[in-house]
Amino acid sequence: MKRPLQVTLLVLSGLGLLHASLFTDLFLRYVKEGMRPLLIASGVLLLLLGIAEAWSTPAEAPSARHGHDGDHGHDGDARSDGHGHDSGQGGHGHGHGHGHDSGQADGGHGHDHSTVPRVAWLLFLPALSLLLYAPPALGAYTASREAPRAVASGERHFDPLPATSPLPMTLTDFTRRVRQDRSRALAGRTVLLTGFVTPDTSDKGGNTWYLTRIILSCCAADAQSVKVRVHGTPALPGDTWVAVTGAWHPGGTLGTASAGADLDARAVRRIDRPVNGYTDDLPLVPSR
Repeated sequence: MKRPLQVTLLVLSGLGLLHASLFTDLFLRYVKEGMRPLLIASGVLLLLLGIAEAWSTPAEAPSARHGHDGDHGHDGDARSDGHGHDSGQGGHGHGHGHGHDSGQADGGHGHDHSTVPRVAWLLFLPALSLLLYAPPALGAYTASREAPRAVASGERHFDPLPATSPLPMTLTDFTRRVRQDRSRALAGRTVLLTGFVTPDTSDKGGNTWYLTRIILSCCAADAQSVKVRVHGTPALPGDTWVAVTGAWHPGGTLGTASAGADLDARAVRRIDRPVNGYTDDLPLVPSR
């Protein structure tokens, strides 16, 4: 790849990483918050490499011109030699001289590496995408094609629930209370859960849908989902972020594994996607 293109690629990649990790929170769509310092450091390093590459480019120009002049000198000698040989040997020498020139020309053409391979242009796509159009976050499409993450079992003691109503809870806490809290503290309680809409593909009538959160252990490649089935209200379009107020939907025995992680919705309110959208935590400020 030509040096100006190498410099451009390094600079664009560095700017893309800094745009996603330093100037915005786009990186949270793909990795956890703890990866931010590494992404910023990588962006700065790529920018410095691009600047160093650009700075070193003029220093090699005289050398390239010297090599070019040398080639002309070699061609001149070859033509002179061919001409002199032709005077002494006749037509045979003339043919030999032309054959030598042709070989040099063919050899030079066969070893020309100045053209950029077409596939190299694909390297610009990731850098430009971070600057111009960041790939969308994982959402309903991913969640609808995998089973929800299993909630850890075996917890024997639960702290009393606050008297707040509606009570803000994470989807994981709600599921754990429904299936493991023998005190049945959720009976009759109104809760407030936050997540995005995922269609329930098993319900042909469209009477239920899933409130979903996707959780990252490290990056988008190891994403897992936690879901609560919502009853009593029509589903909004997939990937819509909502806050749902409701109460546990009876099914099975509350406080045992037979209980379903279901919610009877009383109110559904659209919200902005929170910054911590890839965690099952209470929502933080909206994304920029």
